[in-house]
Amino acid sequence: MSTPVLPAPVRTFVEATNRGDSDAFAAAFTEDAYLNDWGREFHGRDGVRAWDRTDNIGVQAHFEPRSVEPGPDPDSYVVTLTVTGNGYNGTGPMTFHLRDGLIASLRISG
Repeated sequence: MSTPVLPAPVRTFVEATNRGDSDAFAAAFTEDAYLNDWGREFHGRDGVRAWDRTDNIGVQAHFEPRSVEPGPDPDSYVVTLTVTGNGYNGTGPMTFHLRDGLIASLRISG
């Protein structure tokens, strides 16, 4: 299976996670970012950093992109990722909304 071509901010999100770079991970998001992980809400870069510590790099998550499709809105993408690590393990969609070359929002759900 070939690796899907990801929009640049999503590629940064994946690559920063996989190398454990929390600063680069947070920098991929807008200052006013919104992250929703199965109903748990995080706001701004501080919220993104908190989620990263508890649910992402903090649990040694690793992402393997499976597919990318246009999302429901302009500048949005549904990216299916396989996640492994010491937290959640499985494959599912993440919906990214981009603005000004960064991730403005991320929704993780089934």
